[in-house]
Amino acid sequence: MATLVWDYSREYESERKDILDAVETVFSSGRLVLGPSVSSFEAEFADYHGVAHCVGVDNGTNAIRLALQALGVGRGDEVVTVSNTAAPTVLAIDAVGATPVFVDVDPDTYLMDVTQVESVITPRTKALLPVHLYGQCVDMEPLRALARRHGLLVLEDCAQAHGARHHGRVAGSMGDAAAFSFYPTKVLGAYGDGGATITNDPVVDANLRRHRYYGMEKTYYVVETPGHNCRLDEVQAEILRRKLVRLDDYVAARQAVAARYAEALSDTDLVLPTTAPGNTHVHYVYVVRHPRRDDILERLKAHDIHLNISYPWPVHTMTGFAHLGYAEGSLPVTERVAGEIFSLPMYPSLPQDTQEHVVDALKQVLATL
Repeated sequence: MATLVWDYSREYESERKDILDAVETVFSSGRLVLGPSVSSFEAEFADYHGVAHCVGVDNGTNAIRLALQALGVGRGDEVVTVSNTAAPTVLAIDAVGATPVFVDVDPDTYLMDVTQVESVITPRTKALLPVHLYGQCVDMEPLRALARRHGLLVLEDCAQAHGARHHGRVAGSMGDAAAFSFYPTKVLGAYGDGGATITNDPVVDANLRRHRYYGMEKTYYVVETPGHNCRLDEVQAEILRRKLVRLDDYVAARQAVAARYAEALSDTDLVLPTTAPGNTHVHYVYVVRHPRRDDILERLKAHDIHLNISYPWPVHTMTGFAHLGYAEGSLPVTERVAGEIFSLPMYPSLPQDTQEHVVDALKQVLATL
């Protein structure tokens, strides 16, 4: 059987009874859209993060898009973020009519280099959008101080950081709002698409709820402001409720997998993940780095090991964002890293013998370079 970076089958077998019971609970409830499972999950997810409000939506992209709209970000505004991220981060900025502005990343963590942010702030800058990438948090203290100094909003992209902590604070609790994805591969993953935005601001919460439901507030037929249809599905919400109570266990299992990789690969010339000071890393993906990345990936296929790159094309180099005017070399660390990083298999139920097979094959390949 081929070895992939993610496989849910073993987890499903161990949780199958609970997952199917979640489905049955919804189907027998008589409420299939915005019912008790969504409202209960919203309350429980908000409580996990120590915030007042959570609004469930249909995917992580819309979690960011609706958050930006709810915060009042729109046409003519600029949002500072990074190019080393999944394209949906930037697509959401574009979708509200704002302009993404990129800063480079730290060469060790591959996270937003906060020291560069102030240099790109202009009178049009409305928000900062740090991406808590790969399972750990951006350095939020100086970023929040910068936001306060310039009167800017902070929206955290937590799609890859469920349960991650920064100096004891959980990812998503440090900005004006935070967006999450529940895509199946995530640390907290649904069995389909899903997302959520959390906030302590009751006005932002009300805006989010209106935007996700056509722009309607009290009466189905009355649109208060033009909105969208971005509702979290009842079935996915109920499944997420069951999985939320196991989130810390998932994190611990991922950390154990990461620790085994770190020990087994410490004697190789791979650049292994670095955890920034004050961070608790949840290892959504286990990203390593090597200048001969493409050769390594090709040779691993002979061992039936097929790995991913997160991400091979920085957003600013994509044709769809050529209009932003970023020339080659404008984000040198991001561009260099994109040519060298790749991800090893990482999920809580990864069998130890499968992990050992990956390590052994990887060492064999590295010895032939």
